[in-house]
Amino acid sequence: MEEITVENTNTTITAMDDVKNEKLEAKIEGPKKNRIQVSNTKKPLFFYLNLAKRLIKQHNFIVLSALGMAIPTVVTIAEILKTNGLVFEKQVLTSTIGTKDEAKGRIVQKPKIEIVLEKNEKVENLKAATGTTPKKAAPAPAPALAPADANTKEE
Repeated sequence: MEEITVENTNTTITAMDDVKNEKLEAKIEGPKKNRIQVSNTKKPLFFYLNLAKRLIKQHNFIVLSALGMAIPTVVTIAEILKTNGLVFEKQVLTSTIGTKDEAKGRIVQKPKIEIVLEKNEKVENLKAATGTTPKKAAPAPAPALAPADANTKEE
């Protein structure tokens, strides 16, 4: 038999066999359907951005979470979503956690961030009323360039 220990935000659950593992997976997926744990090495930024957009449509809030070097990726995703007007920032939690470095056999402190983003209901109401999404103003057109031979004078 294999022992699996999973820490949940409220309790620690231990499963001893396959039947209990199925129940364990169901309990974990329930409260964490709107949590995204971002990795800096596994998926590109736009994967997580599109996932966040999809989840914010389904839920009223999402939680973006990252450790160490993935923190800038989470901050970038949150800022893109806020700039587009889809969400507003509800809470930012920072902490350090101890993880065991297997190469050196000691505990290493890693920074952790969790950003709670709430759906912007004003955008949803605007979409329903107009049938479109709000768009930013288009940038001003670039000035026309003079032809290359404009410096030469014809006589």
